[in-house]
Amino acid sequence: MARSSLAGHEGFSEISPEVGVLDVDAFDAALAGRPDETLELLVQMSRATDAKLRAAAQRLAGRVVLDIGRSGRVTRRGIGRLQTVPADRGGDLDLDASLGAVAEARAARRPVGLDELTARTWARPALALCLVVDASGSMGGDRLATAALTAAACAFRAPGDHAVLSFAAQTQVLRDMGSAQPASAVVDRVLGLRGHGVTALAGALRTAAAQLERTRAERRVVVLLSDCRATDDQDPVPVARRIPELIVLAPAADDEQAADLAARSGARWAPIAGPSDAPGTLLSLLGAGP
Repeated sequence: MARSSLAGHEGFSEISPEVGVLDVDAFDAALAGRPDETLELLVQMSRATDAKLRAAAQRLAGRVVLDIGRSGRVTRRGIGRLQTVPADRGGDLDLDASLGAVAEARAARRPVGLDELTARTWARPALALCLVVDASGSMGGDRLATAALTAAACAFRAPGDHAVLSFAAQTQVLRDMGSAQPASAVVDRVLGLRGHGVTALAGALRTAAAQLERTRAERRVVVLLSDCRATDDQDPVPVARRIPELIVLAPAADDEQAADLAARSGARWAPIAGPSDAPGTLLSLLGAGP
């Protein structure tokens, strides 16, 4: 994006007073006073034709998105944790923890029961999330900022068990379930999305459901970031109904189809007024779940 186009945004001249310069203090002040507009401007600066400004904005965007995405309390690690169980329930035998039971059985001259031995196994993670980002329309600064912030919130809420997809006519996997790809890399990929094509919502939801089948998490949630206006010939409602838990985040200015999909499929949904609302709204909807 040319500098002349960016100059029309409020605060740009303070944040970038000259070619190649990004004043972080001025950005922080603008973010505190006008969060949504400033986040949108930051994303647009990350596509600037000014190479130095573009590089500085890309570095700053990643940090800011991750910082905001951390808002809210993070649950226990998605990769699970080791727990002790009776050995007859599976797992790997814990010899040290089982010595007492073995000694007692020998003293009583009887075989030791499997249920008396101790094993260690991985507890199931509490939550798995699959974020589905609608990239079928124009991916402007506000939509990209919202998508990146939501991706960061998912990463911190379910760090080991989350996937991120984008879709238009086809569905693209930005992060596979169980991948070791860090949140920063996923945020960068989201910020690089370009909007195009048909809105094949049903296919995207099927791919999301398949991603969640690969996790052992107790709770599995699809988070759909879209206006839910499908433009292909497939009805997304039957697919949405088969998803155990679906959350829809829709732009506040265009949420009628999202409300309809939620009503017909049993999903929970909420409008998003601006990018800075996304992490908190997501955490609120997740808290309302089972």
